[in-house]
Amino acid sequence: MAQAGIGSRLPAAAFAGLAGVARRDVTPPPGIRTRNWGPAVTDVADGVHRPLTLTALALASQDEAAAPLVLIAVDGTWWRRVADERRMRTAVLGGLGLPEDRLLVALSHTHAGPVLCADDTGLDGGALVPAYLDRLAAAAVDAGREAVAALEPAVLDWATGRCALAADRELDLAGRAVVGANPAAAADDTVLAGRLTAARDGRVLGTVVNYACHPTTLAWQNRLVSPDYVGAMRETVEAATDAPCLFLQGASGELAPAEQYTGDVAVADRHGAALGHAVLSALAGLPPAGTALTLTEVVESGAPLAVWQPRPSAPSPVLAARSSDAELPVRPLPTWAELEREWAGIDPRSRDERLRRARHLREGYLDGGATVAHPVWAWRLGDALLVAHPGEAYSRLQRDLRARFPGRPVLVLNLTNGPGFVYLPTADAYDRGAYQSWQTPLAAGALELLTTHAGAMLDELTEEPTEEPRP
Repeated sequence: MAQAGIGSRLPAAAFAGLAGVARRDVTPPPGIRTRNWGPAVTDVADGVHRPLTLTALALASQDEAAAPLVLIAVDGTWWRRVADERRMRTAVLGGLGLPEDRLLVALSHTHAGPVLCADDTGLDGGALVPAYLDRLAAAAVDAGREAVAALEPAVLDWATGRCALAADRELDLAGRAVVGANPAAAADDTVLAGRLTAARDGRVLGTVVNYACHPTTLAWQNRLVSPDYVGAMRETVEAATDAPCLFLQGASGELAPAEQYTGDVAVADRHGAALGHAVLSALAGLPPAGTALTLTEVVESGAPLAVWQPRPSAPSPVLAARSSDAELPVRPLPTWAELEREWAGIDPRSRDERLRRARHLREGYLDGGATVAHPVWAWRLGDALLVAHPGEAYSRLQRDLRARFPGRPVLVLNLTNGPGFVYLPTADAYDRGAYQSWQTPLAAGALELLTTHAGAMLDELTEEPTEEPRP
């Protein structure tokens, strides 16, 4: 039986330092290309369901002169080409004067937003894309500068909640692997919710939500620009907190809503409300910022009663960042002619979309070798840890990392700082012939290697510094 004495504390994971938040509206102009589904009958949206946003969070230490960490959450689809993402991030790094390891640009992965590909200028609505990408970069710089300028003493603390929105989407249908809800498999339902509180007056500066679920509620029938469920989630949380909410897409390679592939925006709003209330439920369980539940006394009643109450704590001031490449194996890829033959029998518009994605996938990310350098970022935010990468990892990544670092909030971000078309499935997904396994250029074992690499990076960040010997 665990022993505790008066003054014992329940673990409280938090960061104390400087923080600032800023937001920009990045809803695209009418007529921009929004074709993200093969069977879509239109290439451009007719209107807007909810606005798309870009939100910047800046964190800095009170005592160090190091550059701040800047996290930019964007309602975006996915980068089709390495060159487009790299051009935007280079502009943001330069505009904010940051080293590469201290900036993360994370996409929500809505499938109802503009196509992020400057190579589509010759297609319907594609001529508007290059200017929109420039606008995204400018908005990121502008919001990042405002967030840094707004830095003030604050505490960032974390709560873990649960939400049943995400379902496993690897269904075996009469021996055929299809992408849809699989009621026989359990899904990771973890919600990590961060509350950023101003030290001066206790107001909430912002919230951070890390949840793994594909925003694929709205599909080929939809004709509106939309952040999918993320929009209603934000609205629900922000109405209660009166502060911006940043959404960070988790390791959701095999996770999506059970009810999806619709044109009905009311379904997306229901999904968002469900997640939003799960976030608020988790946040409601937090003690006041800068405190931890402490065993203060034992009161004799019919039983001896241990009384735990919030008492001032000392949140960690540590901020640290790392970036490095994981060497991941590449599987043998079919030739262009083989792909054309393989997909010859499907709908021509869907086939053209598949071929276009396959071409972009091979440009920039792959170099023809047996392995590829897959970039990974690791941050320490006080007691919390964060891992980000550009691909679409299965939820095994976040579950394994959280098991490796018990007692710490571990945020895992897909679709960050790079193209989001590279899946990292589990080994059994390759055995089943899941869509994600034949779509990706990576070979079986890549997910496990990424997990090992990310875990080693987090080990470095959590090593306690050794005291230098005194002369």
